[in-house]
Amino acid sequence: MPRAIIILALVALTACGSRQDEGPRDTNLKVLRNPQGTPEEFGIIPAKPLQQPETFAELPTPTPGGSNRTDQTPLKDAVAVLGGSPSRLDPQPGIGAGDQALVSRVSRFGVTPGIREELAEEDQRLRERRSLFNWRLVPEDTYNRIYRNQTLDPYASLEAARRGGALTPSAPPE
Repeated sequence: MPRAIIILALVALTACGSRQDEGPRDTNLKVLRNPQGTPEEFGIIPAKPLQQPETFAELPTPTPGGSNRTDQTPLKDAVAVLGGSPSRLDPQPGIGAGDQALVSRVSRFGVTPGIREELAEEDQRLRERRSLFNWRLVPEDTYNRIYRNQTLDPYASLEAARRGGALTPSAPPE
């Protein structure tokens, strides 16, 4: 009996150590994979029919990850059918007029360049530390388990605001 327990413990321990050292470590924060390995029926989008332009000089310069003339654009198509201007849905460079006040208020103390990359690196280090013993018999949402101690309790925040004299809306019961 003790030998069986030792063998079982060794098998469980070696299963925990299966780590791939190819590229950045995947900590499976949100597992969005299709477990069956079959194609996703709703992920297949048919392309628009090919059309030859009048001159090939009017073709846009190809950009990796950019859009294609045969890509489906359902929102733009709907706007065009309703008589609107589909080009208004294209992203405009710069900050929109409605967002300028928000951006100026948020950046009043300065802006840290490269903050996204810095936060991504810190987040990766945090997830690697937390996933040292990242095995469970029952599957659990990895994202919620890793960030559990960083979430706010909405009811405690609501009570603190009420004690401070702030007018607050009603909240559903816990």
